[in-house]
Amino acid sequence: MRKALGTGLAAAIGAVGVTAALAGTPASAAGSATAASATVRTDKGLVRGTVTGDHRTFQGIPYAAPPEGPLRWRSPRPAAAWTGVRDATKPGALCAQSGDHLGQGSEAEDCLYLNVTTPAEAAPGKRLPVLVWVHGGSFKDGGGSLYGARRLAVQGQAVVVTVNYRLGVFGFLAHPSLDQKKNASGDFGLEDQQAALRWVRRNAAAFGGDSGNVTLAGESSGAISTCAQLTAPGAAGLFDRAITQSAPCTAPQAPSMALGNNPRPRAQAERDGEALVERLNLGAAPTADRLRRVPVQDLLKAAADPAQPGFGPVVGGPVLPEDPARAITAGRFHRVPVLAGTNHDEERMHVWGLEMAKYGGPIPADAYDDEVRAAFGDHAAKVLARYPLNRYASASQALATALTDAEYAKPALDTYKALSRRVPTYAYEFADAGAPWFAGVPKPYAMGAYHASELPYLFETAGTEPLAEAQRPLSDQMIGYWARFARTGDPNGSAAPAWKRSAPARPYVQSLAPGEHGIKPAGFARDHNYAFWASLDR
Repeated sequence: MRKALGTGLAAAIGAVGVTAALAGTPASAAGSATAASATVRTDKGLVRGTVTGDHRTFQGIPYAAPPEGPLRWRSPRPAAAWTGVRDATKPGALCAQSGDHLGQGSEAEDCLYLNVTTPAEAAPGKRLPVLVWVHGGSFKDGGGSLYGARRLAVQGQAVVVTVNYRLGVFGFLAHPSLDQKKNASGDFGLEDQQAALRWVRRNAAAFGGDSGNVTLAGESSGAISTCAQLTAPGAAGLFDRAITQSAPCTAPQAPSMALGNNPRPRAQAERDGEALVERLNLGAAPTADRLRRVPVQDLLKAAADPAQPGFGPVVGGPVLPEDPARAITAGRFHRVPVLAGTNHDEERMHVWGLEMAKYGGPIPADAYDDEVRAAFGDHAAKVLARYPLNRYASASQALATALTDAEYAKPALDTYKALSRRVPTYAYEFADAGAPWFAGVPKPYAMGAYHASELPYLFETAGTEPLAEAQRPLSDQMIGYWARFARTGDPNGSAAPAWKRSAPARPYVQSLAPGEHGIKPAGFARDHNYAFWASLDR
């Protein structure tokens, strides 16, 4: 299903994609403040950004040296210092990517940049919480500059940092020839994120942020990254809270489904890496130096081959010694408060990709049984009995419901139980059935709260319909919850509907939907057949 997703979405929406389509570079406004107010001294030199009426943005700040040439597939090295004032009014290049989701590719390896958005003014002496955003995109697409953070920074009174990190074959290729030390390759993208967090610790105060109050947050593969950093030794002490959106930390790696980007064992990752290198036709046992001379476009082509599984973190090595799912279940993770959640209809987006790639339209009713068997194998008969086609408006909705419950809801509840045994945990379900859809693209069917549909409620996005007037209060509430959690580790306050902490025996999940009573306790376990899916694990 993973391959069908990428191909199908490209066919269905062309230049618009899943996570990346929900994020875009907002139009820049002309700076209106003095040069001094737009200039900040970082540890490597001065940067001049853009100041508007209510916020400041600093874009394209290097946090590590360009990982190109001899630095390709190496741990990130420090960025060089500069003299004078560096222009920070434009974003850096996106990291090399094919553009399957985004509609525009990149061949840039000089891409380790971040962007900082702050309120234009803060109370004297007041240090703002810092939220570091790790973008999604299946570990192969996207970039930090695609997430406009003005509302989150201004309404939330926070410093928001959005980050580029190496993607796909450049960020997550595991291959023995690249190991500087035993089992060291495959997690370069995670190391980039850690380097960005170290930059934030050193430089947040210069932008008005509290360097001792940093929240690491991400959606989809950005949330998979956040789960990994919760257990990665190198991330210890680099952040104080965590937010994960639409990627339960205890979900297993499942290459045949939408979980193909979850952390995978090193042996599997190296087999995949060796197969990719063979497709480059470099001869027997190419050296690391030879691999580092392969043109970017050749690597992107090899990574896009239909035989290539998804990319993602590699388990078994110095960066990620243990599978985060196992580590978090066992309580071996950094002790920081966590806000975590999923969307009510996650898999409707993924099933749309499947149906467009395989059928060119909706899944035929007579193909439903076959799709369930392909997805659930030995459990298919039980799944068909629990999710009969005649209960749903279409085969697509039936399959999406079963997959959402199995791949997102069940592991999400397990994650909340595991986290809440040891740290303050706040769980949510984004449940706006009318969430904004892609502008100018007909809905294939009722998409509900599909994967990534919560992003326009937190960020300025391009490529989607604008929020309706009735949806704006929910956006305001969500920004308030996220910002208060970043400030204190507790989303409650400002007369917002109360949000209970989760507990191991009774995981509490807050439903987030528009309307007078849209924010309320969710009947999460019941609505997603948790007991049924848990019984299949026995």
